[in-house]
Amino acid sequence: MAVSQTADTEELLTCLRIQLYHSDPQNIFNSLPMNNRFKQEAEDPVRLGRAAEACPFVLNDTKVSRKQLALMAFRAPGSTEMHFNLQNLSRKGRLQVNGIELGHLEGAELPDKALIRFGLYEMLVLREPGDCETHFEVLFECRSVPPSQEMGVGVARTVAVMESGDVTLSWREPSNVPSESDEFLM
Repeated sequence: MAVSQTADTEELLTCLRIQLYHSDPQNIFNSLPMNNRFKQEAEDPVRLGRAAEACPFVLNDTKVSRKQLALMAFRAPGSTEMHFNLQNLSRKGRLQVNGIELGHLEGAELPDKALIRFGLYEMLVLREPGDCETHFEVLFECRSVPPSQEMGVGVARTVAVMESGDVTLSWREPSNVPSESDEFLM
């Protein structure tokens, strides 16, 4: 079998995996192309919101803003690697990116793994690198467990029980009282 030396080699597309969580996902994600890779031009932002006329990716939830957020691809000068910025498009709602709150039209550069929260939603956004400079893929997936829980974000920390075994001794509020007899307050 002869192989053409002039045939184009297929470029590997960067994939933006968006794993969505909502405590009651019934019908909310119906308009999204779940578990199917969607090819997106790099110049076009991935807009997510309630209004189909403004956002190609729709969340069927009246508590979501008409335009909630946008993910935009970019390349650093001299680099072929595609990265993403997130911009909050909601005038009323705030969103968080890895614990940093963004107001209306504020944005942030996303690391390869980012936790995004708004309203009752959590999104884990994962970037899988590719070498194509003109397109990327978007893959929406539904999660049954909040990503923050798996990542340990916002989960109460447990405190070791002291040797006495009395759980009530394992936690105490900070105070100005010395915790050891040889400590002095200044």
